[in-house]
Amino acid sequence: MGNGADENKTAFGEHAATTAKAAESLPTREKRKIVINLMSGALAGAVAKTFVAPLDRTKIIFQVSSNRFSAKEVVKLIYRTYLKEGFFSLWRGNSATMVRVVPYAAIQFCAHEQYKQVLGTYCGTFGRPLPPLPRLLAGSLAGITATIMTYPLDTVRARMAVTPKEMYSNIVHVFIRTSRDEGVKTLYSGFNPTILGVIPYAGLSFFTYETCKSFHSEYTGRPQPYPHERMVFGACAGLIGQSASYPLDVVRRRMQTAGVKSQRYDTILGTMRQIIAHEGLIKGLYKGLSLNFLKGPVAVGISFTTFDLTQILLHRLQSPGYPER
Repeated sequence: MGNGADENKTAFGEHAATTAKAAESLPTREKRKIVINLMSGALAGAVAKTFVAPLDRTKIIFQVSSNRFSAKEVVKLIYRTYLKEGFFSLWRGNSATMVRVVPYAAIQFCAHEQYKQVLGTYCGTFGRPLPPLPRLLAGSLAGITATIMTYPLDTVRARMAVTPKEMYSNIVHVFIRTSRDEGVKTLYSGFNPTILGVIPYAGLSFFTYETCKSFHSEYTGRPQPYPHERMVFGACAGLIGQSASYPLDVVRRRMQTAGVKSQRYDTILGTMRQIIAHEGLIKGLYKGLSLNFLKGPVAVGISFTTFDLTQILLHRLQSPGYPER
């Protein structure tokens, strides 16, 4: 009788320990997933933005000026910048971009994974691709979350991109001088058009990429696209997302850099009216879009591909049997 009781106690103790371990492992796994998503997103943003930084800076300069945009003028501007300030000046403002884009991309990609999980549970499709509307919603919510948390860094980056080195010596100097001379509120200039723009941009970008992967899996029978296929899917996502939100991107840049350009832009509609009145609808609100057709798809393609591959690699380092997504 004693031995039986001891065995029962031992079995009960082992069962309790196993149950406790299982209960503890779930939040641990969730925390690990979040960390991996944050790291993968940060690397994705850094690699993509650094690759296209010279084109990005050139686009911003045209967006905030009234100069005529053309491919010839783009080449001239890049060449003049190279002659006057040196090769690495083409990456001026990239340090500010990294300070902003690393947390932005980390938060956006991680938030997207979390929103997908929440919406998947709500829709009853957990572990499977989301239906179209929740898929679009997950991307938009991810973009909004990241924008709210990192916006002042975007203003700093825009100002460094359009000013000479003598005006701002570093990122901290931009924060201090802007806050002192124009007020802290200035760091949030252009916030409203940014939010309005990020809803279709992030929503359609993530929606397109996830939809392409879903169609690929359905029609090829392969659970995973090859890296070059991911690049193509990401390029399509970037092309569609940026086309839907580009005018608001121009408005945002004008509002962010108004102080250093001695101009005043108070509202979204007011800024749009000024741009259209002085530069026209297409040449004003869509200035630099053709350059973005080159830069945007490449950047988004690199970003999505880097995130997916880094995420898979980190999961496999943690769990060797982890399947590809």
